[in-house]
Amino acid sequence: MDFKETLREKKLYLLDMDGTLYLDDDLFPHCIDFLDAIRHNGGQYLYLTNNSSKSVDKYVEKLNRLGIPAEPDEFFTSTDAACVYLAQNYHGNKLYALGTASFRQQLSKAGFPITDHLEDGIDGIIMGFDTELTFQKLDDACRLLTTKPEIMYVATNPDWVCPTSYGYVPDCGSVSQMIFNATKRKPYFIGKPEPAIAQLAMAKVGRKADETVLVGDRIYTDIACGVNAGITTVLVFSGETTREVWEASEVKPTFTCQSITDIWEAIR
Repeated sequence: MDFKETLREKKLYLLDMDGTLYLDDDLFPHCIDFLDAIRHNGGQYLYLTNNSSKSVDKYVEKLNRLGIPAEPDEFFTSTDAACVYLAQNYHGNKLYALGTASFRQQLSKAGFPITDHLEDGIDGIIMGFDTELTFQKLDDACRLLTTKPEIMYVATNPDWVCPTSYGYVPDCGSVSQMIFNATKRKPYFIGKPEPAIAQLAMAKVGRKADETVLVGDRIYTDIACGVNAGITTVLVFSGETTREVWEASEVKPTFTCQSITDIWEAIR
C-alpha cells in the first residue's frame, strides 16, 4: 500500500491534537500547511481527542490563538462521545463529575444533572482528564464507589499520560488506576481505543471507513481506535510513542512517519 497514493484518496482525516499537531502551546511545523492541503484536495478533517480537560469552546480558543482558524463543528472529543453514551445508557439522578470546570460545563449543557461534591441522589460517576484534580475529588469518588457498589462509573479515556513540552503528566487512565488500587473498581472507558468515538465522528459528517484515516501519536489509544474501527491509521513519532514501543507493540498502524510534515509532503 502506497503512503502517498492512499492518503491523497482519503476524504476524512480524524486528527489527534496533543502530540500530533502541537505540544502545549507549540504548534508543530507545517501544521497549517497540512490542514490547508487536506481542504485543497477536497477532503475535510475533524479533531478527535481524548483530552477531556477542555470544552470544545476552549479548544476553539486555543487553536485560534495558535493561528489555526477553527469552528466548534470541527471537533469531536471524548466528552462528546461520553455524552452520546450517557444519553443512551444513563437513566439515573445526579452524576458526580470528576473533571475540570470546562468538563462539567459541557456535561451540564448537554442536559445531564451534574455535581462536583457529595450529596444525596448521586448514582453515577463520570470522570475525565482533570487538570484541576484535588485529593477531595479522589476521596469523594472512592467513597461513592465503596458505599454504592451498583453505581455507574464511566471515564472519558484510558490514556496513562498527557504529553507536554517538558515530558508528560498523569492522564485519566493513571488517575483511574489510583482509584482502582483503593476501590477495586474500574470505569467503562468511552474514548480511544474504543471504536465508537471514530464511528460516531464518521457518522457526524457522513463518511465511510474506507474514506477515512486517523492520525495520532499514541499506539494504544489513537492507532488502536483506528484499527478497531477498520480505518487507515498513521502513527506519528512527534508525541508519546517511540519507535521502540511501536516495534514491540502488537497493535500496528497502516503507516508510520516522524510528524505531520511527512503527511503534508505526501498530499500537497
